Amino acid sequence: MLITVRCPEGPTESELRSLAVWLESDRSVGRYLNAELTTDRPRVPGQQGDGIDILSLIFSSGFSAASLAAAIASWRATRPQPPMLVVERPGGTRIEIHGTSPAESEALVRRLLGDDQADSDS
Repeated sequence: MLITVRCPEGPTESELRSLAVWLESDRSVGRYLNAELTTDRPRVPGQQGDGIDILSLIFSSGFSAASLAAAIASWRATRPQPPMLVVERPGGTRIEIHGTSPAESEALVRRLLGDDQADSDS
């Protein structure tokens, strides 16, 4: 499964690098993950390189959408000002994560990935 993450506001490259390291370090996510930092900006002749604006996440079979959702929510909770994230699946299905609530972040990612089961005690 391929998922792309963008951080349209703020220090995009540093936030995406931080998220990539966080996800790769997470024991329940990292072993299923191949993360790649890229750009979709057109190359400009004479420029040394483009900034990073996309984090591509490629997951092998067996990964848990709930674990990914929890890892993203946990990472955002560590940020002094959690950045807005745009998380997208191929075909254009996307969500925007705003605010600071880890529960809200987790619910949005789970919905995007088709794992929006309600908690049994709610």
